[in-house]
Amino acid sequence: MKKNLGQVELNRYNKSDVPLILVTLALVAFGVLMVYSAGSYSGERIYGTKYYYVYKQLLGAGLGAAAMFLLSRTDYRILKKLRFVILAVSIVLLAIVFIPGVGIENYGARRWINLPFFTIQASEIAKFGFIVFAAAYIGTREDRITSFKGILPVVGVGGVICFLIILEPNMSVTVCMAVLMIAMLFLGGAKIKHLLMIIIPLVIAAVVLILVEPYRFKRLMAFIDPWESPLEEGYQLIQSYYGLGAGGFFGVGLFNSRQKYLFLPFSESDFIFSVIGEEFGLFGCLLVMAAYIFMIRRALKISLAASDRFGSLLASGIAAIIAIQVTVNIAVVTGSIPPTGLPLPFISSGSSGLIVFMSGIGVLNSIKRRSHASTAIMFEKPRKIKVKKNKSVKSKRRNTAA
Repeated sequence: MKKNLGQVELNRYNKSDVPLILVTLALVAFGVLMVYSAGSYSGERIYGTKYYYVYKQLLGAGLGAAAMFLLSRTDYRILKKLRFVILAVSIVLLAIVFIPGVGIENYGARRWINLPFFTIQASEIAKFGFIVFAAAYIGTREDRITSFKGILPVVGVGGVICFLIILEPNMSVTVCMAVLMIAMLFLGGAKIKHLLMIIIPLVIAAVVLILVEPYRFKRLMAFIDPWESPLEEGYQLIQSYYGLGAGGFFGVGLFNSRQKYLFLPFSESDFIFSVIGEEFGLFGCLLVMAAYIFMIRRALKISLAASDRFGSLLASGIAAIIAIQVTVNIAVVTGSIPPTGLPLPFISSGSSGLIVFMSGIGVLNSIKRRSHASTAIMFEKPRKIKVKKNKSVKSKRRNTAA
């Protein structure tokens, strides 16, 4: 029995976004390779095995792939119902990092929660928790976002998350969260004058935070002239320049980086893009950037085709956080903005970040699948209705005419 055209179109527009999934898996696989290349030497010297970082990255990739698949098959609208639960969990995790014995302190900051097989960076989860809350709040009533009073709940929640993150302290993720909050409000339709009333105090607060902490001010000065302190604050940026410069157009070859031999700090995480530039050159860097641009475009396309406002804002928020982190990371590594620690999505070492970002791709795929399914009827071709003519009536008309 043949399927009708409507059923065919319904099945057609209910498929996954294969290009988005493929580019995600390609970036993750490339990230595993680069984490091994950039972190094998430091892993062996510090932790006794060159596979230390890559084991954790493989674990994150496996869990992230499972989460991406499950969320792709789950109706994304359930996130709207669970928005307060997700937000509460995010804030609780941010608070837990300050509990001794639970939160892990590294390099003078408490940002991680210790688990048996890997650690969780609570701020990674909080960013996506905020996206879900903001998308649900703005998408419920469109008129809320047009008034300054209406945007205060989003600003309040974003402010609480930023406050907890800066206490860790983590200036880079705090700035990332603040930019994400402004982006969500802008995408939701907030007025420019209201956004300026938020942006101006945020800029003032950022300046104050830089001035009250001497190391932040030194980092700013190192950005202006890193050779003023080549063995201190300017050291990391200079080593990043060396790596990118040595790569030339086509790089020195995979596994042949020299900066990863403890010359470039955090070569497997925050500055992995410098190792990519050294081993694959400008050509490799452009390919990675093209992959991110393709991913962000697919996410925005999904946002435009979403069947409801919540899905549209959710997809836009995920696209925004990917774009923000990619832009900031590459800008830092290339010396375009002051140095700050922010990982490169899908590539930098870090299990929790990898799992969360792959989960975000799963949500995007869920939005895509359900948006096309709900709008498939728009693409259905009209059926031709055959009307049988009555022969007796036809012959009677002829006789009357005669």
